[in-house]
Amino acid sequence: MSLDSAPPSRPAGHGDYESGVGSGDGLELRVRLRLPTRANLIGQAVRQGPHRDFRTTPPRFDALAQLHRAGKPLSMGELSRRLMVTNGNITGLVDRLVGEGKVRRLPSAEDRRIQMVSPTGEGAAPFADMARDNRRWVNEAMDGLDREELPALFALLGRLKASIRDGERDTERTT
Repeated sequence: MSLDSAPPSRPAGHGDYESGVGSGDGLELRVRLRLPTRANLIGQAVRQGPHRDFRTTPPRFDALAQLHRAGKPLSMGELSRRLMVTNGNITGLVDRLVGEGKVRRLPSAEDRRIQMVSPTGEGAAPFADMARDNRRWVNEAMDGLDREELPALFALLGRLKASIRDGERDTERTT
């Protein structure tokens, strides 16, 4: 599946990732399966808006958002790392954005083998509207949570991320 195509909303033949597991399967497994289900549901909620309102896709929006946040041109490799996708995926995505006139790609002044990406005026101008609407779409997707619950959820997800990274480092040391 390309970066620019939408992932399936749920695995084929199942209601969601949690289908088929029960309380006997262990809380860790149930949490592990609940996370992508919720991520997909939030993704569905915010995926529709950019296409409907701006005729763009979430990956295109995400690339423009990273360039906007950086405030400077990013190498293709850095953009790939920030979006957590392969270099092959970022090449196709940037090619489409260049074709639309949203970004430009130029060789790095320090190393001409490195391609730098920056937004054009046409890419930067509508971004403020897209970012404002994106915040609204995300807020609407999370309306079911109390505002007091969000910091706790954010902290727990941060601890989970640290735990996963610690486990990866432990595995690397033993192999």
